Amino acid sequence: MSNPQIEIQLIAAVVAIACAIPGVFLVLRKMALISDAISHSILPGIVLGFFITQDLNSPLLIILAAITGIITVVLVEWIQKTGLVKEDTAIGLVFPALFSIGVILIAKNANDVHLDVDAVLLGELAFAPFDRLMMSGIDLGPKSLWVMGVILVITMMLLLLFFKELKVSTFDVGLSSALGFSPAILHYGLMSISSVTVVGAFEAVGAILVVALMIAPAATSYLLTSDLKKMLMLSVLFGVFSAISGYWLAHWLDASIAGSISTMLGLVFLMVYLFAPNKGLIAVMYRHKQQRIEVSLLTFLLHLNNHNEEEERHINHLQEHINWQKIRAKTVVDLAEKNNLISINNQVVSLTEKGNNFTSIALEYIITNKDEKIEHLKDDFFLFRG
Repeated sequence: MSNPQIEIQLIAAVVAIACAIPGVFLVLRKMALISDAISHSILPGIVLGFFITQDLNSPLLIILAAITGIITVVLVEWIQKTGLVKEDTAIGLVFPALFSIGVILIAKNANDVHLDVDAVLLGELAFAPFDRLMMSGIDLGPKSLWVMGVILVITMMLLLLFFKELKVSTFDVGLSSALGFSPAILHYGLMSISSVTVVGAFEAVGAILVVALMIAPAATSYLLTSDLKKMLMLSVLFGVFSAISGYWLAHWLDASIAGSISTMLGLVFLMVYLFAPNKGLIAVMYRHKQQRIEVSLLTFLLHLNNHNEEEERHINHLQEHINWQKIRAKTVVDLAEKNNLISINNQVVSLTEKGNNFTSIALEYIITNKDEKIEHLKDDFFLFRG
């Protein structure tokens, strides 16, 4: 493995970590789309910074781009607070307008400068190792690695310093205010870090991959845990794994590195979306199926509880009286018998003592909706797990 290959993977991993941390809070705050808005609307800031400095490597570009990102957030919130449109509509109004201004500025004033829209949107990690940071004639490595490394260190320091405040303001704004934390300062601080992170990653990976690295790992980890610390760690792991595996996928296919990393992020999310133990699609479908069966079980037990006549409780008449198909009737009867809720004598079904108790508790829960009544049933029955 050559030195440029190592540098490309290192840059991708650092960008993934730097994006994953603010991404978790954006997803939890239901502001995932704002990352897309920031990643496009900062273009005017970059262009204005270049017009002022005439230097694509000037730190002023990052500062002005970050300010433009914050302006985007302020405009979105201002439009949303009018009550005339929702947040997604406000985002859809603001970022195309700002992005278009940047495109027009490039087209009219910077046609002869290497500041093209394709580079801004797509980025190219393969070229990142060629842009070196030189000090006193000493090669210190890729410039984007240093930029993202500094941003990552700052992000980590702020996370450690304000973790409690961010956690409280993310889940309960009212409690945050009551405890003396300013939700507005924390909100705009988070937006500032998000803007700086997006700008820092712009030249290396492009806007599209930045959005993917911010949202996909956080959304994936959200399906696996509700613990904030675990979610942050899982997001970092998913981001780094996708960055490294995406690079080698691109190497194998001879394709775009950014596109391959985005593809890996999508595949990781798809796998977790399908197979997550609690929130995965298959687990949810299975739980719903079991709940439907157990609702039928409760209907069956209530039917037995309300009828003493043998003909009403004869196993061959279940289809006729409860209007069930044969397979469904057998499934419900087997489930009731397996849990010792019924007994069958001469094809006549009767409730056992456990069945009577179960029916009474279920009825009481339906009437009162008090969880403590059915707490001991949750381990055995999906119906009562919510």
